[in-house]
Amino acid sequence: MRTIVHRHLGKVVAGAAIAVAGTAVMVGITLPGSAGADDSGGGNGAGQTSQQAGQSQDQAQGAVQPGVVEEAPAEGDKGKGRDPLTDDETERVEKLALDQQLFRTSENVEGDEGPQRITVDLAEPEESELDDPNAPRRAEVSFYDYKDDSLVTKTVNLDTGKVEGTDTQHGVQPPISRAETVEAAQLLIGDRLGAGLKADFKDATGKELTTPDQLLLNSMVYRANSGTPAALADCGKHRCLRLFVKAKNGPWIDSRDLVVDLSARKIAKVG
Repeated sequence: MRTIVHRHLGKVVAGAAIAVAGTAVMVGITLPGSAGADDSGGGNGAGQTSQQAGQSQDQAQGAVQPGVVEEAPAEGDKGKGRDPLTDDETERVEKLALDQQLFRTSENVEGDEGPQRITVDLAEPEESELDDPNAPRRAEVSFYDYKDDSLVTKTVNLDTGKVEGTDTQHGVQPPISRAETVEAAQLLIGDRLGAGLKADFKDATGKELTTPDQLLLNSMVYRANSGTPAALADCGKHRCLRLFVKAKNGPWIDSRDLVVDLSARKIAKVG
């Protein structure tokens, strides 16, 4: 990876800046009476022209009303029907779904107590409620438990505040959350296999890479396949991902040949 860097900026993809130049167009306006000003033989014609110009300006100013920017309406603490979940509903439903038993027996991506929150979404109505305008609103809260690599999904009735269902699955990999992506970058920066990434970053920016805050990050779930190295054979059962890295205010840096196993907290190379 280091050799390729010095060949053509280390698989760094630079963005293109586009400059847009504006052209000002001046429009000439002939005021009424100005064409015959010289024929009047005196200051009368000029005085009328000035007066008419002033009237035209006043009319133009009166026709253009100042714009008014209205503030967005305050978000209610509870939505209706199929409205998206409000911030208040999202916060409330997460607390309802995360009971003490789940909190004490699970781990998040950093190894701390409590599961890793993945998503909070409005649940689909039950079949018998499809035509009911007063059907209860429900939310589905998904957690990933790094203690046993399970996906826990809880369905919460927003009207009653009760958890109506719990589903636990293994080998299921939902999209990676922001917190998981940042933790993966932190592991990569601290690992010996992250040396190439740090060298590319230094070549591109002139600075040392020490924290994920210096990067713009995207990620994608990685699953083991027939060509997967033995070190990544558990990916799919484990929570594994590839990172797509961009230096802030800088270029993309290719790190697709590295996979982070968040469950085992290890880095391995593919391809």
